[in-house]
Amino acid sequence: LGKDGLIQAMGISFTVSTLALALGLALTGGYTPEAAGASVLMLLPALAGMALGTWLRGRMSAQAFKRCFMVSLALLGAYQAVQGWTA
Repeated sequence: LGKDGLIQAMGISFTVSTLALALGLALTGGYTPEAAGASVLMLLPALAGMALGTWLRGRMSAQAFKRCFMVSLALLGAYQAVQGWTA
């Protein structure tokens, strides 16, 4: 996938998983009004990050984008591995 196709696919995946999580929480009574309010407030930094990401993606070459994307995935994986070992 190209830059835009990859981001679109990830957005669809994140949206579906978020809706599934919200539905699961609602069905088990884990989605309180306080949690809903906090979720709405957390949309603001998420939207700001999306705007920044869109701006950056528009200014990067496909190769630079791919390199940054893969490095960030590797760092995230390393972080999760360290958390698993130290827990």
